[in-house]
Amino acid sequence: MCQVVVNDEEQYSIWPLDRELPAGWRPEGRQGTRQECLAHVDEVWTDMRPLSLRRRMDDAAEASGATA
Repeated sequence: MCQVVVNDEEQYSIWPLDRELPAGWRPEGRQGTRQECLAHVDEVWTDMRPLSLRRRMDDAAEASGATA
């Protein structure tokens, strides 16, 4: 059995339930077979960019819109 995990950059992965999570990762809440967990990740992880990059890009877009 596996679980879906997420890090501070909102990147997803799956991890075996019987193993300790690596530093920086936390349970997302979904557990199941490997295939069920992968299907859930495919469903919820629609933007592969790390959170920090998304924020920088949003800030840049706002700044360029403010000067136009």
